[in-house]
Amino acid sequence: MGSIIIALPKLSDGKHIRELLARHGLETARVCTTASQVLAEVHQLDSGVVITGCRLPDMYYRQLAEYLPDYFELLLLATPANLAGKPVGMMGLAMPLKAIELAGTVEMMLIQLSRRIKKEKSGPKKRTKAEQELITGAKLLLMERNHLTEEEAFRYLQKTSMDSGTNLVETAEMVLLMMKE
Repeated sequence: MGSIIIALPKLSDGKHIRELLARHGLETARVCTTASQVLAEVHQLDSGVVITGCRLPDMYYRQLAEYLPDYFELLLLATPANLAGKPVGMMGLAMPLKAIELAGTVEMMLIQLSRRIKKEKSGPKKRTKAEQELITGAKLLLMERNHLTEEEAFRYLQKTSMDSGTNLVETAEMVLLMMKE
């Protein structure tokens, strides 16, 4: 799982949040008081979550979010009024916050980040030659019998696959069976 960096202007506030997270089984990699410290730290870590307020002495949270690498997420701790102006897709918690909400949110963010990184590393699923031949055969049959272009035939297979809740290979098999009868 990823690392946790706490970035708040007051070191004592950061240490307090680190203690809250530790009580819930979440270890913090570092407590920082400036954005420059955060940016130096993230480049030494694999992935994780940066917990911050609206403003650090050297940068606002929006700037920090822009400078963070793709493998780090930002969690904004702010008043409800400030949370209303945060970018879409950025996680935020309203102050004052409950320890269980903070721990749960950070844990959820770490899990989602871990899944996203794993998915990006694995890449798209590779089809076997037999599976590719089934899809190609179904496309050719649709092109011949229904006068579709290759792109239209493939889109038909995709749409049918999504509508029926089956994968593309199973859909191609169904098309071949139904059209050969």
